Amino acid sequence: MSRDFTLYWIGQTTSRFGGSITTVALPLAAITVLQASTFQVTVLAAAVWLPWLLAGLPAGVLVDRSRSRRHIMIGCDVVAAVLFVSVPVAAWLGVLTFAHLLAVALLTGLVSVFFETAGQVYLAELLPAAQLSTGNARLIGADSAAKVAGPGVGGLIAQLFGAVTGLLADAVTFVVSAACMIAVRHREPGTPPDGHRETTGTHEIRAPHDDRGTTSSRRTTVTTAPGGTAAIAEGMRFVVRDPFLRVLTVFGAACNLALNGYSAILVLFLVRENGADPGVVGLLMAGISAGGIAGAALSGPLARRIGTARAMLACHLCTAPFALLVPLATAGAGLVLVVAGGVVVTAGIVADNVIKGAFRQTYVPRHLLGRVTNSMQMLNYGAIPIGALLGGTLGTALGLRPTMWIMAAMIVAANALLLIGPIKHLRDLPSAPAKHELTLA
Repeated sequence: MSRDFTLYWIGQTTSRFGGSITTVALPLAAITVLQASTFQVTVLAAAVWLPWLLAGLPAGVLVDRSRSRRHIMIGCDVVAAVLFVSVPVAAWLGVLTFAHLLAVALLTGLVSVFFETAGQVYLAELLPAAQLSTGNARLIGADSAAKVAGPGVGGLIAQLFGAVTGLLADAVTFVVSAACMIAVRHREPGTPPDGHRETTGTHEIRAPHDDRGTTSSRRTTVTTAPGGTAAIAEGMRFVVRDPFLRVLTVFGAACNLALNGYSAILVLFLVRENGADPGVVGLLMAGISAGGIAGAALSGPLARRIGTARAMLACHLCTAPFALLVPLATAGAGLVLVVAGGVVVTAGIVADNVIKGAFRQTYVPRHLLGRVTNSMQMLNYGAIPIGALLGGTLGTALGLRPTMWIMAAMIVAANALLLIGPIKHLRDLPSAPAKHELTLA
């Protein structure tokens, strides 16, 4: 891999490490500093992902039309660092409120929409197609490793110095990420926005040395870009009409709704239902995230051995039932069930993400990649706040453990959606759409 990819990888890994600290520090800050209710904690979890519903599609258009996704990523890193610094500063001044935490969650979520979209498209520019699978595996593997270390560090910081201090550590990681992206030398070619759209027209051209003053005409090709609404619709149509992307989008939304219904209340479940202290919460979350390292490492060999389509099915159908172990957890030694169930489910999800990410980056035409990615993620990630609020509502009405059972059962049931469409019949996912699927008129 190149020097530029290494810098990109370091920056991404560092910021993801900080983000994994935040997954523990933010709810712990709400619980321990502000004594937030179950529903308030899930509102925070929902707020981080709500911008995907509100701004995901316009962000895809802006990223596709941008001549420098790298600059978008740098700007996002700087804004995120400032937002996270504001929380410990407000706490030290004694003015921290739940509204402040909610605003930070919403705004950092909005920043993440643009950062993630730009990063997906920029990676496809940074690496040749043959290296995308390896590059995605390295990025997601490092992300998984960061998620192992991050919660443990976040829990330790919360135990020793208070939960809000963990958010200061997160701010530092975004500064490092911005510095790495500034150091990347690769520059995008600066192709015209939506350059595949062309129209023809006749224009009069005065001959530069024509003494008679006459004019001549010729047909010229003028590149035009569709308007904002049309550009969004173009990406959405591609997803709706494509049999692979359509199934993956619906499945991703259903799976995320269930996964985040229980992950939004997981910290509460561990603290209030099982008596875990912040340090133990961090270690348990780190243990669950360890499955991501295994998933990233196994995704490539598994896909090569049985095929990308079969590997995608195996990643979910063989691991989802382990989610049913989590609600069985009890205080003390019984907490090992949280790790046992979580680590297997996480391994399957991460392995699938590696395969799916490389598939999308090679399968989707480059000029549509940002919009197609965000059309999928608007539903995939947009289901996360709905799931979080559902978890909070059920947790308040029914209790934390019954809600964990409901969400775990939904995770298992969602996998039936993968059996709809052509994926189940194939060994490998295709590298390009069929010709008739490229027609967007």
